[in-house]
Amino acid sequence: RKRRLGVMTYDDLLTRLDAALAGPDGDVAARRLRARHRVVLVDEFQDTDPVQWDILRRAFGGGGATLVLIGDPKQAIYAFRGADVYAYLAAARAAGDRATLDVNWRSDQDLIDAYDALFGGARLGHEGIAYRTVQAAPGNRAPRLSGAPVTAALRVRVVHRDEPSIAQSRGGYATNASAREHVATDLAADLVRLLSSPAEIEVRAQDGATERRERVRPGHVAVLVRTHRNAALVRDKLDEAGIPAVINGAGSVFGTAPARDWLRLLEAIERPTYGVRARAAALTPFLGWTAEAIAEAGEDDLERLHRRLHQWAHVLRHRGVASLTETVMHAERVPGRVLAAADGERRLTDLRHVGQLLHAAATTEQLGPTALTSWLRRRIAAAEQETGDEERSRRLESDAEAVQVLTIHRSKGLEFPIVYFPYLWEPGFLPSSPPHPVLFHDPARGDARVLDVGLEGPDWPRHKRRQEEEQRGEDLRLAYVALTRAKHQAVMWWAGSWDSRHSALGRLLFARQADGTVPPSGTATPRDADAFARFQRVAAEAPGCVSVERSALGPPAWWSPAPGAPRALTAATFDRALDARWRRTSYSDITAEAHEPRVGSEPEDAERSDEPDAPPAAPFTEPGADPAAAELRAVRSLLADMPAGVRVGTLVHRVLEGADFAAADLDAELAAQLAAATAARPVDLGDRAAVVAGLRAAIETPLGPALDGLRLRDVGRADRLDELAFELPLAGGDDPTGRVALEAIAGVLREHLGPDDPLGGYAARLTDPALRESVRGFLTGSLDLVLRLPGDRFAIADHKTNWLAGPGEPLTAWHHRPAALAVEMEHAHYGLQALLYTVAVHRYLRWRLRGYDPDEQIAGVLYLFLRGMTGAEVPRVGAAPCGVFAWKPPGGLVTALS
Repeated sequence: RKRRLGVMTYDDLLTRLDAALAGPDGDVAARRLRARHRVVLVDEFQDTDPVQWDILRRAFGGGGATLVLIGDPKQAIYAFRGADVYAYLAAARAAGDRATLDVNWRSDQDLIDAYDALFGGARLGHEGIAYRTVQAAPGNRAPRLSGAPVTAALRVRVVHRDEPSIAQSRGGYATNASAREHVATDLAADLVRLLSSPAEIEVRAQDGATERRERVRPGHVAVLVRTHRNAALVRDKLDEAGIPAVINGAGSVFGTAPARDWLRLLEAIERPTYGVRARAAALTPFLGWTAEAIAEAGEDDLERLHRRLHQWAHVLRHRGVASLTETVMHAERVPGRVLAAADGERRLTDLRHVGQLLHAAATTEQLGPTALTSWLRRRIAAAEQETGDEERSRRLESDAEAVQVLTIHRSKGLEFPIVYFPYLWEPGFLPSSPPHPVLFHDPARGDARVLDVGLEGPDWPRHKRRQEEEQRGEDLRLAYVALTRAKHQAVMWWAGSWDSRHSALGRLLFARQADGTVPPSGTATPRDADAFARFQRVAAEAPGCVSVERSALGPPAWWSPAPGAPRALTAATFDRALDARWRRTSYSDITAEAHEPRVGSEPEDAERSDEPDAPPAAPFTEPGADPAAAELRAVRSLLADMPAGVRVGTLVHRVLEGADFAAADLDAELAAQLAAATAARPVDLGDRAAVVAGLRAAIETPLGPALDGLRLRDVGRADRLDELAFELPLAGGDDPTGRVALEAIAGVLREHLGPDDPLGGYAARLTDPALRESVRGFLTGSLDLVLRLPGDRFAIADHKTNWLAGPGEPLTAWHHRPAALAVEMEHAHYGLQALLYTVAVHRYLRWRLRGYDPDEQIAGVLYLFLRGMTGAEVPRVGAAPCGVFAWKPPGGLVTALS
C-alpha cells in the first residue's frame, strides 16, 4: 500500500530530486517523481531551509503539486523542531479525561497577575489553545524580588518615535534597525541600574520559609530573543556596558570565524607545499602571524612554516584530529594567544568545539585529510541550516557569572529569576519574497500537514494565507513561552514600527476580539501615546503588578561590580586515591582476554568484534554415527561463499538494522540496504546476489517453538527495536566494596538452571581465568534486536555471522545444529552476553509495562547464526531449526541476576 501511495522519507525525496535534476533529463525525472510521490514522511521538518526550497522549487515549481506530510508529534504543543501542534490538539480531542494544572511553582503571584491582565483569556492562535489562569505556589505568593529600581513584576518600556536615536520611515514609523539598536542600548542601561542597586532575591523553600537572600547579579538575568543576529546585538551592547554576557547556543559553530580558521589550517595541511595556503594558515590563531610578519618573512621563515605543516599533516594522517588539536594547541601556545583578545574565551571555545566535531566526523566516517577538508567546507556552507542541531550549536564560552542571551526556542523548559524581552514588538513571521513552498494544515484533509510546492494555481493564495495564519498563531505561543520563563520580574519593550501591528504583542493588545480570538494580522500600528495608554489600562487591571515606562536613552552607562575580598593563592594538591576499578564496562571488556579476537561485542568504535577474521578450527565435532549427520551435512549454507571477519559482520548488522523485514519485495529491500552500507564503507562480499539470497533466507527462517514458528519476515517496523543501547549501574555504586563478580553470576545460574537447560553448564565456564573476575561502575551495550510479540511478549535477538566449520571444510547445516550452537555459545562466552542483555531488557520492560512479569513478558533469547538459517525448509533437529539458538530464561533467574 505504501508503494502505491508513493510514500518515502523527506530526506530521500530531496536526495532523489536533487540527483534527478542534476542529470541531462532532469525535467523528465522530476515529472516522474511528481507523478509517483504525494505522501512524505517527515522527521524534524525545517520550514526555513533555503536548500530544501531550492530543490522543491526546481522540481515542482509550476506543477501545482502538494505533498501530504506525516510528522512527528513530539513537543507538539509549541511546534518545536518541526513538531506538529495539531497532533496535540487531535490527542486532546480524543482523550477521555482531561486534567489541568492549577498551581504555578515557578513564578511569583504578582507576575502571574500581570500575565492574567496581559493575556486575559486570549486564544493562542487556535480555539483549542486558550490562556488559563493559575495560582502561584504558597511559598511564592509574596514577591521574592526586593530593592530593585522598579519593583513591579512586569515592566513595559515604550519607545517613542520622537527619540533622537529613532529613525522614521516616510510613513512616520520607527525603522526596525534603529528601534533594535535603541532597545539594545536601553536594555544595557536598565540592567546597569538594576545591578548597581541593592536589589535582592529571597530564596524560599516550598513551604515559604526563607532559606537565604542573594544580591542580584548577572547570572540571575536572561535575555530572550528570536534571532541569532539580535542575540549578538544585545551581547555587544552588554559588553560595552561592562556587563559579562554569553550567547547560549546562538547558531551553528560552523558559521563562526574559528570554523573558517580550521578550514584554512586543514587546506594548508592537505597541501603543505602550497605557499598561498600556508600563508593563509599562518594568519589563523593556530600560528598567530600578522600580515606584516608574512610580508617580511624570509625564505628561512617560510621553510620553517612549511616544515611545521608537513609535521602536522603526519600527525593528522597517523594519529587523528584529536592529536592534531593538542599538538597545535601546545606547540604554538594557542590558548594564551587567543585568550589575550577581548573575545578570546568565545573564540577558544569555538576552536575546541570545531576540533571535537572534526574528530567525531573523521573517526565515524573514516575521513582522510582531503575528505575531512571537504566535509568542513560543506558544513560551513550549510551553517545557516544547522542551527537546530544540538551538537553543533555554539557552547557557552564560560561558566563564570554572566547574563545569558539565548533564543526563545532554546529557552523552552528553562527558568530565570529576571528576564528581558527586547523584541516582542517584532513579528516572527513575514511572507517571504520570492515565494517558496508553503507548509500548512488542510481542514479538507482532516488537518493533515500539507506542503504546497506548486507556487501557483487557484489554491495557492488560500494555502499561503493558511500558512500565514498558522505561523502567526505560533508567534503568540512563542511569546507565551518566552514570558513564562521569568520567576520574579519580566521586562519587555514596545516600538512602533510598520510591522509591529503583526507582532504577537501588537495583535494581543491592539487587535484582540471580544471572545479572546487574536487575528493573524493587525489593523494598524497605534500612535505612541495610544500604545502607552493601552499598556496603562493593562496595568490598571493588575494594580501594583505592571509598570509602564518611557524608554529614553541617557549618557552611556557602565557597570562596575563591587570588588571582592582578596584571597590568598595556593597551589592545588591532589590528595585522594583514584578508584581504577570503577569504570564503564561492557561484555566485550569483560571477555576481552578470554579468547581469540573473534569473540566480543559492541565495541566503542563503529565495527563489531564478535565476528571472526578468518575461519577458525571447528569448536565442536561428533562422530558421524548420528543417522541425521549425513542429511544435515548435505544442506550447504547459503552464505558459505560470503567472507568471514569483523568488517563483514559489521556490514551485515548494518544491513539488517536498516532493512524492513516485512517489505513486499524483500530482495530489493536487502539489495538497497546492502548498496547503501557498502557505499558508506566498502567491503568485499563476493557475489552480492548470493548474499542477498542468503540474508533473505535467514529472514524467512522459522525461529522455532519458543516463538511459535514466527519468522523475522513476520515482524513489522512497529514491533522491533534495533540497536537498543543501554547503560545501567552495577551493584554497589560508589561504595568502594561494591562489585559484580562472575562467581556470583555463576552461583545464580547453578541455583536456577537445571542440567537440561541450554545454558545449564555455563556456570563452570565463568571460572575462566581469562575473564575479568569482577567489575564496578556502569554496564553498557547495544542489543541487535528486540522483538514485540502478540500478548506484549518480547524476545531478544542477536545476529551472528561466525564461521563454525573447520578450515577447508564445507559449511553446512551440520555445523549449525542445536548441539553445535550450544557449544559455540559456551566456547565464545555468548552465554554471558545473553545474561547481561536479558537483564537490560528486564530493566527496560519493568519501567514500561504495568503488571510486568519476566516469566510472561520475556519470551526468550535468540542467537541467530545467519549462515545456518536456510529459509522456510531449514533442517530441524527435533523441533529446533538449525542456525537458531533459543533460550527461555526463568523469571526467577532474571530477577536474581538484575
